[in-house]
Amino acid sequence: MVRPKKNRIVAFNPNVSYFKPRGIPMIDLIEVCLTVDERESIRLADLLGMPHEEAGRSMGVSRSTVGRIIQRARKVIADALINGKAIKIEGGNYSIADEKRIFICNNCNNRWEESHGTGRPQNCPSCNDENCYRINEHNGGNLEL
Repeated sequence: MVRPKKNRIVAFNPNVSYFKPRGIPMIDLIEVCLTVDERESIRLADLLGMPHEEAGRSMGVSRSTVGRIIQRARKVIADALINGKAIKIEGGNYSIADEKRIFICNNCNNRWEESHGTGRPQNCPSCNDENCYRINEHNGGNLEL
């Protein structure tokens, strides 16, 4: 039995879902599919320059899983660029992240917000302690990082 795929956390979801080569009618194009989680992995690793380990934390998966997702995404993008194919962005195993991430410090109880795609904070901005974790205010649960 195959292990079910874990949803990847996607922090950035633009309304763009299709790219095509200029000057070629849609009817003449072959499409390739890039999943939403593959696009997110490319954004984190290639556009933002995040190490795979940090991108994995941001997406809620392991470093090696991010590496495999990026490898698949790059193959799809290369095929489209080299062979003049259209890229349709849809599907995949993902969930859209909350708009804001809230962290709390165990040392001084300071609470602060961090924007998505920046990775886990190294320390508390108030007391500089490293012992901090993310809280999820929507369901009242804590998400330790």
